[in-house]
Amino acid sequence: MNETLSFSSILRAADTLRGVAHVTPVVTSGQLDRLAGAHVFMKCENLQRTGAFKFRGAYYALSRVKSGGTARTVVTLSSGNHGQGVALAARLFDLTAHVVMPAPRSAVKCEAVVGYGGIVWPTDDRQSAERKVADLQAEERAASIHAFNNLDVMAGQGTVMLELLDQVESVDVLLAPVGGGGLLSGLCVAGHQLRPALKIFACEPEGAADAGESIKLGRIAPMPNPRTIADGLRTSLGSRTLPILREHLAGMFLVSEQEIVGAMRFAFERIKIVIEPSAAVALAPILRAEPRLAGRRIGVVLTGGNVDLTGLWSSLTTT
Repeated sequence: MNETLSFSSILRAADTLRGVAHVTPVVTSGQLDRLAGAHVFMKCENLQRTGAFKFRGAYYALSRVKSGGTARTVVTLSSGNHGQGVALAARLFDLTAHVVMPAPRSAVKCEAVVGYGGIVWPTDDRQSAERKVADLQAEERAASIHAFNNLDVMAGQGTVMLELLDQVESVDVLLAPVGGGGLLSGLCVAGHQLRPALKIFACEPEGAADAGESIKLGRIAPMPNPRTIADGLRTSLGSRTLPILREHLAGMFLVSEQEIVGAMRFAFERIKIVIEPSAAVALAPILRAEPRLAGRRIGVVLTGGNVDLTGLWSSLTTT
C-alpha cells in the first residue's frame, strides 16, 4: 500500500466541500488563555454539519464514489460520527448508506444515522462488524468507505487545517485527538505544507493509548479492550495513517478520564459550547497548563459535539 495523502488532494477536497460543509468558527476565551498561559484558538467542528468534522471526509469520499458511477450503495463501520457523515452525504448524493455499528454504541448516534437516512446494522463487537461490512459489500455491490484509513476521507478532514490557518494568524502549535488518525493525517499534511515549523501534537485517552505505542514501535499495536468514554477514539491507527503521524507529529499528550469530563464541563460552563468526550481530549492538556504549550499560539480542533447525556449526566454533575 504505497499510496499516501497529498496536499493537492486536500485542495481538491476543499473545492468539493465549498458551499456544502460549514466554515466553522474559531472561538477564543480570555479565561482559558490565563489558565494555560498561552493564546488558544478553538476550531469548532462541533458546529459542523452532523455535529462533527467527519462530514468533511465522508462527503468528499462519497463525491468520488458518485463521480465514478460504479456504485449506488456505500457501507461503512462506525461508532457514530463517521456513520452520520456518510448517511447525510449519501442522502445528498442520492446513494444508499449502510452503517455497521459495533457495541458499545451510542443510542443517540444510532438514531442520528437513521435520521439522516442511513440503514443501521448493530453488531456485538468490532470483529463481527468487520464481517458484516464485508458481507454487505458483496451482497449490495457497495463501495466501502473506511472511517479513517481512506485517502479521500483523510483529504476531506485536512480541509480543517486550511480553514484554521486562513482564520488565525501565526498559529505555532496544533492539538487534536487521535483515534484512527485520519483527521490528524490530514492536519499534518496540510499544516506542514503551509507552515513547516508548526508543531502538531496528538492527544489520546489513557484508557486507549495505542496510537502512541504504535508510533513508538513503528507498527500498529492495537488495544483489544479500550476503556474510555471517548468513544470516537477507541480505534487503532491504520496502515496509511501510521507512517504519516510518525513523520509529522511533535509529540503526544495522554489524558485521564477525569480530565476529559473536566474539559467537557469547562467548555459547557465557561465557553458556552457543547463538546463530546473525544473533542475534550484535545482541550484537556491546555487546561492543565502543559509546560510545552506555555506562551504559544495554540490551535485546538474541537472535533464534535454529539453528546449522549444518558450515561454521562451523572459524571458531569458529580465531578
